[in-house]
Amino acid sequence: MGCNHDCASCSQSCGGEQDLHEPLNNQSTVKHVIGVVSGKGGVGKSMVTAQLAVALSRAGKKVAILDADITGPSIPKSFGIHEKAMGSEMGIFPAVTETGIELMSINLLLKEETDPVVWRSPMIVGTVKQFWSDVIWGDVDYMLVDMPPGTGDIPLTVFQSLPLDGIIVVASPQELVSMIVEKAVKMAEMMKIPVLGLVENMSYFVCPDCGKRHSVFGDSKIDETAARYGTQVIAKLPIDPELAAAADEGKAESYAGNYFDEAVSYLENTLGK
Repeated sequence: MGCNHDCASCSQSCGGEQDLHEPLNNQSTVKHVIGVVSGKGGVGKSMVTAQLAVALSRAGKKVAILDADITGPSIPKSFGIHEKAMGSEMGIFPAVTETGIELMSINLLLKEETDPVVWRSPMIVGTVKQFWSDVIWGDVDYMLVDMPPGTGDIPLTVFQSLPLDGIIVVASPQELVSMIVEKAVKMAEMMKIPVLGLVENMSYFVCPDCGKRHSVFGDSKIDETAARYGTQVIAKLPIDPELAAAADEGKAESYAGNYFDEAVSYLENTLGK
């Protein structure tokens, strides 16, 4: 009664294990929740979220994306979703893509999708929680949570408020990024959230003329980072103009790349189908 969740100021002996998870909408079931995080912006976290969702959907899974990047939402555009979310007294209905992927993003609630979200942290945090509790997701096998970069309020809120099975950390090959990846991994360790794996985006470029692979951003350090923290690299994505064009055109589901097929099998074996 009256718990403020600050164990340091508490004289009670409750073990310090309060359940802070927000209740899921009562018309929904979600089997697995995976956070997609990055230590910094610009590494393609939302693109990775979109393409992993597409790969899971192609494998026959019911997939949903909760876009927790409130101030920088890009998931709807990747799927060509521009309509506004609808609702009833029972809750908010998510948008549904051409292949049946459900998604909820702040862009579906704004008057104009280019309107900036100039909100303070408490309002942003509350919105993320509402996306979990107030949206009628239905029956979902895998929900991917696209989080903003860094280790601030929103990642902390998702770690504490949603029943995460684990996180996937997205990085690019630069040495500086490798250092920042470790910050995200260490945050997950502090919060006792499993790191399911690392994804390296912009890992290489294949010359269309000679077929030679070039490390545009330098030699990768992602395998060493994964080994240091007892996890693994579940995908390495090339710099692919076709993928960029598909995302820009709102056709994420039309991209034919299969870079996440092994990741899907890994998640099925790790978390269950």
